[in-house]
Amino acid sequence: MKIIVPMAGRGSRLRPHTLTVPKPLIPIANKPIVHRLVTDIARILEEPVTEVAFILGDPAFFGDDVVSSLEELATSLGAKASIYRQGEPLGTGHAIMSAADSLSGPAVVAYADTLIRADFKLDPAADAVIWTKQVDQPEAYGVVKLNDKEEIVELVEKPETFVSDQAVIGIYYFKEVADLKNELQFVLENNIINGGEYQINDGIKRMMQNGKVFKTGTVDEWMDCGNKVVTVETNTRIIEFMKKDESDEINTNPTLENAKIIEPCVIDPSVVIKNSTVGPHVSIGAGTVIENSTIKNSLIQCHSVIKNATLDEAMIGNHVKYDANYEKVSIGDYTVME
Repeated sequence: MKIIVPMAGRGSRLRPHTLTVPKPLIPIANKPIVHRLVTDIARILEEPVTEVAFILGDPAFFGDDVVSSLEELATSLGAKASIYRQGEPLGTGHAIMSAADSLSGPAVVAYADTLIRADFKLDPAADAVIWTKQVDQPEAYGVVKLNDKEEIVELVEKPETFVSDQAVIGIYYFKEVADLKNELQFVLENNIINGGEYQINDGIKRMMQNGKVFKTGTVDEWMDCGNKVVTVETNTRIIEFMKKDESDEINTNPTLENAKIIEPCVIDPSVVIKNSTVGPHVSIGAGTVIENSTIKNSLIQCHSVIKNATLDEAMIGNHVKYDANYEKVSIGDYTVME
């Protein structure tokens, strides 16, 4: 089994955090989004993962450190890492075709801007599976239309009338991903464009027209990392799941000096906390120092210094110096606010 991960976007909605770090490498509970996503998918699959193909953008932004991180991720799963570049941001279909050399055999295609919780088996009768989540407002999403055999027969973007409540979350399984490759090649060669870009949906629709059977795989949880607000919410939810799973990453013995941790939190053991109360639902990256502060429901990255703060639903980057009186802040890397 292969996992194909298009991740060339710049994540503009999550700025300023993505000005210096690619969005898929932003940490959620101290682990990058893409690491959590790929690991969770590998856990669901019944077959071993043999290759993880990552589609990156500009090497000036997705540099050697990013490549090394992704290679380590693949190795941790016992898989080969393949690195591809999407030269221009020409859409989801174009991104997948940037990894054309890896598009053979069974594969999962997963976009690295979302996290999931799921426990289901792939339907062996299906040529492909589109993972979905039941939603309360389907008119706000792209949804699947099903026939009486529970097969997907159409993809409908933001339907004005009810089609189904199963929203497409951006993760797909193909029994033979070369089928998708062939149809996307047709899309590119015939310049089939929607929304100004080459879309994966046009390749999928051609597969359906050619008789391929698509089924749904419904996830239990679908968590967005699109902007600061939902990323902090996702950080909180992941910490709760880690507590439920009794993860050994919860509260990893930071240095405490007259300080209190309210569980659950995910705190790197190199963190120093002085005269402060931290938690619940706080993640803090390596080398950070917290002094004279009260922090809850927040995401703080590495090598930052936080003093005299009262933070709630905050997101703070790497190498930040913060000593100010704002609660729901969003501060990017290397910022000084004193």
